[in-house]
Amino acid sequence: MFVSKAALHNGLDLIKASPTEVGQVEHIVCRPDIGKRQVLTEATLDLELGLVGDNWQARGNRKTPEGLAHPDMQLNLMNARVIGLIAKTKSRWQLAGDQFFVDLDLSPENLPPGTQLSIGTAVIEITAEPHLGCKKFIERFGKEAAMFVNSGIGKSLNLRGVNAKVVQPGKVSVGAKVAKLRV
Repeated sequence: MFVSKAALHNGLDLIKASPTEVGQVEHIVCRPDIGKRQVLTEATLDLELGLVGDNWQARGNRKTPEGLAHPDMQLNLMNARVIGLIAKTKSRWQLAGDQFFVDLDLSPENLPPGTQLSIGTAVIEITAEPHLGCKKFIERFGKEAAMFVNSGIGKSLNLRGVNAKVVQPGKVSVGAKVAKLRV
């Protein structure tokens, strides 16, 4: 059912070939409630709410003093080539829990914290908060996949993805351009 360690490592060349400057939004997922997923063709990004309709703000975060939503974890982006390899079918991408799946090199070398990306008509900024595979990721995609994204090479490429925040509201649709603006 899960992808083997060998298959994961065999997919590294494809992942490393991701565009570095301009890519594309491949999939958008809204999380209206805990454990719920809604695949979208278009999303609205808001300065306060993040992805409109998502439960990021209501869910809060244990990393903040009062359990409020973490401002640097408003959005989650994952490389579409990585989730494609791990999930096997696009219908399972939403299980990762990320909102945006993009065909773009998300490595810290390419997108260090502070890098801004245009995504549709919005602008987001990559934050320094790490985004790593958790217990739910293991349950949904297997131990090998979690070890792969959290390995040395996985972290050096941000295979589990990155966190970001909205700096300019706007609309994002599947197929929209995602482009590096500045650091």
